[in-house]
Amino acid sequence: MASPDWGYDGENGPEQWGKLYPIANGNKQSPIDIKTSETKHDASLKPISVSYSPDTAKEIVNVGHSFHVNFEDNDNRSVLKGGPLSESYRLRQFHFHWGVKDDYGSEHLVDGVKYSAELHIVHWNSAKYSSFAEAASQTDGLAIIGVLVKVGQANPNLQKVLDALKAVKTKGKKAPFTNFDPSVLLPSSRDYWTYLGSLTHPPLYESVIWIILKENISISSEQLAQFRSLLSNVEGDKEVRINHNNRPPQPLKGRTVKASF
Repeated sequence: MASPDWGYDGENGPEQWGKLYPIANGNKQSPIDIKTSETKHDASLKPISVSYSPDTAKEIVNVGHSFHVNFEDNDNRSVLKGGPLSESYRLRQFHFHWGVKDDYGSEHLVDGVKYSAELHIVHWNSAKYSSFAEAASQTDGLAIIGVLVKVGQANPNLQKVLDALKAVKTKGKKAPFTNFDPSVLLPSSRDYWTYLGSLTHPPLYESVIWIILKENISISSEQLAQFRSLLSNVEGDKEVRINHNNRPPQPLKGRTVKASF
C-alpha cells in the first residue's frame, strides 16, 4: 500500500510539505508561537458563544494521522458565534494533536512554551457556503477553536473520547460516537487570542480564523498515552503508531494577533 504523500516524519514530514503543497511557505500559515507582548488587545472583540447539541455527535474515525470525532452539520443545531466572527459557523469535527513525549505535542506555542497536546474544534461558515468542502478553501471559510492541553490531573471529560479509541485502532476504522457536547472540553475562561491562519496539515489552505483559548485544560500522562496507541496503518499491515502529529510553528510574516482580554 502506498504511503500517503505527507506525514510527520523524515522524507514526508513538515519540512517537505512545500514540495507538494507550495502554500506551505505562504504568508498565513499555522500554527504560530503567540508572543504575548506583541499581541494587541482589541476592545471590539466579542465573547465567543458556543451552542452544541449533543445529538449532532455522529462518529469517530481513524484518519491515519489522527482521529476525528465528526458531527452532523446539515443544520444549525451546533454552532460557534461571536468572537472575531461576523457569521455563525457550524460544528464539523474535533481532533487532537500530540507529541512523542508528554512535554511537547501542541501546535501553537505561547511565548515559546510548548504544551503536551492541543485540541482543535473545527467549524465552517454555513452562512456563506453550502458545505464544509466548499468552505474549506475560502478565506473566511473555517473557524477553529484551539485549546492547549497540559499534562497533570486526569480529565474526566475526555474519558468518553478515550474509551472510543479502542474501536478505531487502525486507519479507516470508524465507530458510532453519539450524545456528546464538545463544549465540556473547553476551559472555564473563554479569553482568547485570534489571528488569520491556515489548516495545520495538507492541503494547508489559508482559510482559518483561529481562536486560541488562553486557559489550558489538563490530561494525565496515561490518558495522553492512549492517543499514541492509535495506528496509522490499515488493518493487517505492519503496525505503525501515531506517535506524534504536530506541525512546528510557522513565521508570522507581519500578521497581527489580537487578544480579547
